[in-house]
Amino acid sequence: MSFQIEKNDKYTLIRSKIEKLDSNVAPALKSELVVLNNDGVRNMIIDLSETRYCDSSGLSAILVANRLCKNSNGAFVLTGLQEPVKKLISISQLDTILSITQNLAEAVNTIGMAGVDKNA
Repeated sequence: MSFQIEKNDKYTLIRSKIEKLDSNVAPALKSELVVLNNDGVRNMIIDLSETRYCDSSGLSAILVANRLCKNSNGAFVLTGLQEPVKKLISISQLDTILSITQNLAEAVNTIGMAGVDKNA
């Protein structure tokens, strides 16, 4: 399994279990994000701590998550970025758009501070 999904009261955590978030897996992630959003999930955290590489299709999937959460008045947080992924996001200037934290605890706090207390 490429992604592990954990639903909590306030958010849904999507843990990447792959080394490369690329065109081989990004479409599956996108469809999973859409399904979660259609099921009423408004707050998502994507943890990329096990992902060492990301390409444009991976970035596209991340942006889909961001847009879905924003459109449903929720919050999206990206966490656990390794240096190569962090550089790509910075070069793409997405670090100004995305909410990024160092670790999962910070990501959970960010969701909490967004003032959104229900996932559905």
